[in-house]
Formats: sequence, structure tokens, C-alpha cells
Amino acid sequence: MVQKMAAYNNPTVSPSTPRMGNGVTRWLGSMVLMILGWKITGQLPDEKKVVVIGVPHTSNLDFIVAMASMQSIGLKMSFMMKQEAFFFPFVNLFKWMGGVPIDRKNARNISEQMSEWFDANENVWLGITPEGTRSKVDGFKPGYLKIAYAAKVPVFVIGINGGTKEILLTKLWDLTGDLETDNQAIRAFCAENFVGIKPARQ
Repeated sequence: MVQKMAAYNNPTVSPSTPRMGNGVTRWLGSMVLMILGWKITGQLPDEKKVVVIGVPHTSNLDFIVAMASMQSIGLKMSFMMKQEAFFFPFVNLFKWMGGVPIDRKNARNISEQMSEWFDANENVWLGITPEGTRSKVDGFKPGYLKIAYAAKVPVFVIGINGGTKEILLTKLWDLTGDLETDNQAIRAFCAENFVGIKPARQ
């Protein structure tokens, strides 16, 4: 009940935003953003299950800004990790942080594994960086779309503007089901609307 009330009182989050942390962690995240000079603009979607992509990924600072942003609003964003990383004493920490173990040796592909994970959970958001690297790329790796198609969940786009120091919560994408069409359209939208911390790598 407290989390639901907090969601309604914060214009950035929605009633369906997966939550974690408390007043202390939100304060710490907000302080880091304030010290670095960053702010969050927009609103998160009212969706219980979403694949969230974060772009562009051009700097090590991206991770710090992203973590501070999530902490500041109490957002729990899950992320994929190789299964081998989940060993004592880190297994509970990684799961608490949102880590999802992926079995790369399993005959089932990652899309199938993540589809089952979405089915097994009521309210989860999966964060992915579709570029897969901080270096300059020609396009997005389509894995995020394959997961979204398999799990039958939408894609939400979060971008940064390094010039104005904004984290932009922008668009819940209306997927067509055509991998190439969707990937190119999302890539074009991101190129037009976001500027990385190191634009030369974008």
C-alpha cells in the first residue's frame, strides 16, 4: 500500500512501476544526480511487464547515472547476467539488485529463457542496452526485440541527453512484429532524440 501511494505521489513513476529501496536509497540516488547535475524528464509507463532499452551507451558514466536515476525514484530494473556469476556469497545480492541468471549452455535460446522468466513473474521490467558496447555501432543488436516478441511484452525507450544532462523517459513502442522494421525505426528514433555523453561514439 505504501509503495502504491508513493507511485501516485511521484509523477515520474506509475502504479505499475516495480519498486525497490526506501527513503534513504531514494535520497542517495537523488543526491548523486544533483551533484552530477542530471535530472529525469518524462514518465514511466503503466505496464507490469516491459523490456526497457537504455541508449545511447557511450561512456562509463552512463552506468553511474542510470543507477542513481533508478535509486532516486525507487525503480527496480532487472538485468541479465551469466548464470556462473551467481555463486556464494554474491547470489542473494545479485538477485536483490535485479540480476536474472542466464544459462548460456542451455539448448533453449535466451529469448525462450526470458519469456519463461516474464511468465513466472507478475511485475518485472527488464533493462537492456541494445548497442552492447560503448563503442560506435551501426545498429542495435535485435536481441531485445526477440525477447519482447517471445514474452509478448512492449518495449519502452529511455535515452540520455549528455548536453542538457537529462534522462529522458520517452516512448512505449508500438511493435509491428517485424524484426528489421521495428529495430530500424527504434534506432532512428533514438538517433534523432538522444545525444550520448561522448557523442563521437554514438
